[in-house]
Parts: sequence; structure tokens; C-alpha cells
Amino acid sequence: MALGRILVVDDEESMCQYLSILLHKEGYEVSTVNSGVEALKLIEADAFDVVMTDIQMPKMDGIQLLKGIKGIDPTTPVIIMTAYASEQSAIDAVNLGAFSYMQKHCKNDEIKMVVRNALALRMAKTENLKLKKELTRNQRRKNIIGQSTRMRSVYKMVDKIASTTATVLINGESGTGKELIAQSIHQRSDRADGPFVAINCGAIPETLLESQLFGHVKGSYTGADRDHDGFCRMAEGGTIFLDEIGETPHAIQVKLLRMLQEREVYPVGSSSPIKVNLRVIAATNRDLEQEVHNGNFRTDLYYRLNVIPLNLPALRDRTEDIPLLVDHFLKRCCPGEYQGSLGSIMDEKVLEALQGYEWPGNVRELENVIERASIIREGDRITLKDLPTFVTRSSGSDSPSSSLEVGGRVTLDELERAHILGVLEATGGARKQTSEILGINASTLYRKLKKYGLQGGEAGEDYDGQDEGQDEDNVPGEELLDAVESAIRESGAEIEEPVGV
Repeated sequence: MALGRILVVDDEESMCQYLSILLHKEGYEVSTVNSGVEALKLIEADAFDVVMTDIQMPKMDGIQLLKGIKGIDPTTPVIIMTAYASEQSAIDAVNLGAFSYMQKHCKNDEIKMVVRNALALRMAKTENLKLKKELTRNQRRKNIIGQSTRMRSVYKMVDKIASTTATVLINGESGTGKELIAQSIHQRSDRADGPFVAINCGAIPETLLESQLFGHVKGSYTGADRDHDGFCRMAEGGTIFLDEIGETPHAIQVKLLRMLQEREVYPVGSSSPIKVNLRVIAATNRDLEQEVHNGNFRTDLYYRLNVIPLNLPALRDRTEDIPLLVDHFLKRCCPGEYQGSLGSIMDEKVLEALQGYEWPGNVRELENVIERASIIREGDRITLKDLPTFVTRSSGSDSPSSSLEVGGRVTLDELERAHILGVLEATGGARKQTSEILGINASTLYRKLKKYGLQGGEAGEDYDGQDEGQDEDNVPGEELLDAVESAIRESGAEIEEPVGV
């Protein structure tokens, strides 16, 4: 097995042959080319442990080749050789990252020693990178909370795709942790030492988005008093995360497509493209396929982004992870008080309520609820009264429809009343929104509310119509109570008069 792969670049064929024979005898696998352009093509296609290059070559000299190699793989040691050594050229080469600068006609032992040292550096950097990735992998895994089957599938996919350069499209509702997953992919990739640049495409005005993404040159528009690199160039050698990619306008979508296809960008005000070396991870909470069908998103861009789709589950689809998430947030909110046992600080019914809620805002909403409860609690424990009412109502224990079941032994009126009250609670008592959800007009809803005795506090106070004929002394739910008593009497059962009535 070869001790290492070495690429020799020199426009003199005799020098290539000389170094090839010398290094082959030492047990190295040697490849030779006669130009810098050929060398870059080989390096882009395959990895080499060491590159030895002449500094003076036609079309592309050794310094230009050095820059190109560092752009592809910054860890590759490059040895610069020349027959006409000068102090300034040596300084320039070392400043640009050359491992060593040596004369062509030096002794064989010197060449062997420099190559051995370069290989040792390469191995040390590679090993260091592996250890760093493993450390980061364990750290990131701790930051991503969840042991459900759905989340384990996400972890496996992240591990598979992290080491590749393929574009990733993360799909998930708001608050599911898309950026955290994108960071995890970056930290486990070969680009972990490079920058991770996140940009929310929906948060930047359309007039500024192009400049922020691709940069601009001085004088390109009013106020552009200096050059600006843009996020794509800031992510050079690393990863750019395009959050809410579905919010980008068509004009920007065209430019993003070119960046993905050609890996080059045109700064605003410039007619010259600039090559970029980055990985693209995009995320969206929209159904991009539907957006393509509706004409809001380019088909070609969608397929360029959707190379590896990664779907994040909503919190309601992994409720078994809620105790783990609550534990994580309590450690953050109550660092000195909470010791890691949920029962020591939280009532059991609180956890039941949290697991029974739908969480439209997902993990972000859960975090806010836990932070709020830990602040406003009156005693040492978090109780149901410390949770928002919309969380406790949906838990089922206090829901008007909790004891009613479609197909059960209940009347249509009971089901209708429970459903209307449930929608009213979900909308916060907004009768206009409730009528729209129920598919009836406002006057019909008013009549039904009056029928079921729901005009008062239970149903909210935002109805702006005139309550003609409304009995001021009417007790909400009295008609339903009478109906229940009547049904019991018809069954022949005795009714005991409630005490204190």
C-alpha cells in the first residue's frame, strides 16, 4: 500500500520524470501533469496528500495554482519549487499557505525530508479534523433533543448526508428546529472549519435581498459607498443556510439557480462572475411542490434544491419527546433550582396538559410556555394555573366535548353545542371567525348560541349584532340542563334535587 498520494506539476517533462522515479522508490503513489490547469482538474476530481509544483509555468504559474488548491482543499500541503529562487517569491508563497519553498536542484535527501514532513502535517490535520468532528457530533447530538422514532430517522439521515457536498432541502413547520439541523449537518461535514452563514430570505426586503446574497460593487446604487461581499462569498469554504427559501421573489430565484448550477455569483453592478465554494442548505415551511404548481416557485430551482429532502416532524407527531424537551428548557430557565426530576418542580397534570396540546408553534412555542410558567408560578411548583388557558383547554379534561363521541349515545344537539363551544374556545370567542369555520352566517350562529345558552362569557363578547329578545337573567347552559332532566324523566329515573338550589 502506498505511503501517500503525491501530485507533481512542472512544465518540464524531465523534472516530472525525475521526481516520479525518486518518490516511487520511497513508496509513494505519484501522478504528474505539465500545467496548472490540468493539476486543478485532477485535484477537483480526486484528493492528493501532497502537491509539488514549479513556480514558473505558462498560463497558470505556481502561485495561482497554490491559490486554486487552497480554495478546493485548504489542508493540502503545497511545496513550491523553482530554479530561480528569490526572497520575495518565497515570502509570497509562504504567506499564501505554501508548506515549503525549495530549489529544484537540491539534494535528494532534502526532497525526501520535505515530502515526509508535508505528509506528517497532512496526517495530523486529517486526524485533528476527525477528532473535532466526533467531538462536535456528540455535542450537537446533545443539543438536538428527542429520542422518538421520527427523530431517530432524522439523525440517521443527517449522519448519511453530512459528509457529502449535496444540496439539502429541509421541510418542516415553523419552530421545528430547521436551522439547528442545518448547523448539525455543517458541523459534521468536511466544511466544519469553514463559516456557517444563515440568512432568512423572508426577513429581508426584496430590494435588498440581491445585494445581501450576492454582494455589490461600489457605486452600483445610491448609498453603495464601498464594495460588499454578500452572504454567498462570506460562506466561502463553508455552508450557507437559506431559511424560508419559499419567500424569495422570482427575480432572485433565477440568480440562485445560476449560483447552484455554476457555483458563481454576479454582484450587483458588476458584469464579471465570481466563483464561490460553498454548500447550500435550504429550508421552508411551505409545500414547495404546491408553490411550483401555483406558479410561485420555479420548477428548475425546486429540483436543484430538492437533491436530498429532509422532513422534520411537528411536535404533535412526537409527543413522547415533550418530557425530554421540558427537562431541557427547565434546566435553562431554572438552573439553580431544577435538579433534573420533573416531579420535583411540576405537577403531573401539567405534563399531561402539555402532551395533550397540539403545539402549532412546535418546539419554539413549548419553550416559551415553559419559560412563562417558570416565571409566573407563585410557589415552588408549576401547576395548571401557570399554563396558558389555550393549553389547558385542549388537554381534554375541561373540554366540553371530552365526554362526547361521534357514534356514541348522544343527541345531535349535544354534539352541535359541544362543537360550537370548542370552536369558540379555539378562536378566543371571535364569533365572526367561528361562523366562517363552521360554514354558517353570523345570524345563524347567533341563533344557535341563544338556543344553547352560550351568549355569555363562555362564547366571548365580540358579537356586534343586536341581541333582540335576549333574557338578561338567562343562565348559560340552563336549556341544556332542562333537556338532560327531561331525558332522564322519560327514562323513568328519579331526579334528586341538588342541594342548595
